[in-house]
Amino acid sequence: MGTTETTARTSAYSLGHTPREYERLRAQARVWEVATARVFDQVGVPRGANCLDAGCGPGETMRMLAERVGPQGRVLGMDADTSIGILAVEMLHRTGNRQCAFHTHDLTAAEPVPGAPFDLVYARLLLFHVPQRAAVLERLWDAVAPGGHLVIQDYDLRTASVLPELDSFDEVGRVIFGAFGAAGADISVGARLTRLFEQAGVGAPDGTDVTGRIEPLGTGSAMFASVFRSLLPVALARGITTEEAAAATLTAFDRDAARFADSPMTWPLMIGAWKRKGLA
Repeated sequence: MGTTETTARTSAYSLGHTPREYERLRAQARVWEVATARVFDQVGVPRGANCLDAGCGPGETMRMLAERVGPQGRVLGMDADTSIGILAVEMLHRTGNRQCAFHTHDLTAAEPVPGAPFDLVYARLLLFHVPQRAAVLERLWDAVAPGGHLVIQDYDLRTASVLPELDSFDEVGRVIFGAFGAAGADISVGARLTRLFEQAGVGAPDGTDVTGRIEPLGTGSAMFASVFRSLLPVALARGITTEEAAAATLTAFDRDAARFADSPMTWPLMIGAWKRKGLA
């Protein structure tokens, strides 16, 4: 794949492709590891299974799948961002997970998913970013082998809040929501998963899972500020904020995070849904 094509395909990801963003993705993945493990335990990931992590990012979920399938299994990570995929596989191989591989692929392309069929097709925070959500979900379902599972986890950002309410937190949220919306993201896609399953021809999910997270603002503010910074180029380009206003917002947010460090901050909900494909 040429550089121009790679750039065009990865540009749809509104948070950018910098080392700082990659580290933020790793930290975010670790936050939701318990929730994802619980879903995998409910679905069942057998030893020796052939798995796809669609939109694999930094490879944290690939590692979780590799631990479950064992050395005789296979875990393929797929992402439009070649750089992050290569880094993920290098990390996984260094830690002994040689059953992991990576393939650059734009999952919004109107073509079958390479390497199918898979015993498990998994995607976390993928549908959030792509405008063709039902079409992508349909292709992922087509990639599931008979008897295998499709597992999706995604955000509902609307639950993000802090007590007491703070103007700085509200402004951070306004810019984040506005930038995501301008980039074509769906901030409540997690709550729409059951509907999307129906629209994609998957059918009603066999099960769902909803996970929340509350932590003190003093520690939780770091992730929100990091998302704000990653989205700032989009927010500036779309006129959602200005450089001066953004700097003032971050200063106020940092000050409030220190002043109200023990205040409870609620993260977005992580919502999961899964479906087993019938035997042919």
